[in-house]
Amino acid sequence: MSGPGQSGSGTQVAAPGWYPDPDGGPGLVRWWNGVTWSDVTTPAGPGVDVGSAFEPVPQRPAAPWTAAPPRRSSTAPLLVGGGVLVAVVVVVLVAVLLGRSGSSTPVATSAAVTAPAGPTFDPGTVRIVDEEAGISYPFLGDGWYEYASGVPFETTSVAGQFFVTQEGVPSGGQFIAQVTSGPVAEGYGWAGPGSEQATALAVADSARGNYYPAPNERAVLRDEAMTVDGAPAWLYEFTLSWDVEGYEATGERAAMLVVDVGRPAPALLYISIPNTHAELYGVVDRVLEAVEVL
Repeated sequence: MSGPGQSGSGTQVAAPGWYPDPDGGPGLVRWWNGVTWSDVTTPAGPGVDVGSAFEPVPQRPAAPWTAAPPRRSSTAPLLVGGGVLVAVVVVVLVAVLLGRSGSSTPVATSAAVTAPAGPTFDPGTVRIVDEEAGISYPFLGDGWYEYASGVPFETTSVAGQFFVTQEGVPSGGQFIAQVTSGPVAEGYGWAGPGSEQATALAVADSARGNYYPAPNERAVLRDEAMTVDGAPAWLYEFTLSWDVEGYEATGERAAMLVVDVGRPAPALLYISIPNTHAELYGVVDRVLEAVEVL
């Protein structure tokens, strides 16, 4: 099946990028990964660099993601205790979320709760409510799964969502995209209000050493104070890059958001998207803009 800029003979293959939606969606563009169409669309507009298709292309049916309990590295802790508690504001989904911890079943399958492709979330979008951390944020919909691995070193509990981007990495685990949260554990620089920046950098340094291939290089995108739902916060956003045999990804965009929620420990929201799924980088900003304090 031909893609944008690709003739039937397989020549003129287009680079990965946004192209006019081959399904004919008005004003929409779809991500082409260099080989096949993804199932991710977004409205064409400012900030979206749209390429030109050489010929009309029929849409390729999107293949579902395969999910399993995630581990970035063999140093990650195992699933323990009561598992992961993820609550959502839609009562019908609560039993589904809590009853399937540790499974490979999607958190939800209804298209009605799939996150829209635009810059904001629709009213009524299902939210993950992390009672332990004191924050909530949107569930991203079909293809994302309840986080069902162990509590990371940087927090005392964990809630959130993920999907596997690579099975069988050299460390013996899996590589994942994730949006997770929890109260920051002791030893990561928290000394009360005003220490949000130090804590954000400390947890970022810890995650870099514990969960990513080494050696790697870091480029800081944002290191700035924020206000999240009226609460003081600090955002440390960065990219990591590496060239390590056995990993499909050669880099990742990640963000550490530390929010002073008025409790003994601040909340940490950790977002990471490997560059094998760069079409989802927009998830970072969209989720950050939608965080609420409980």
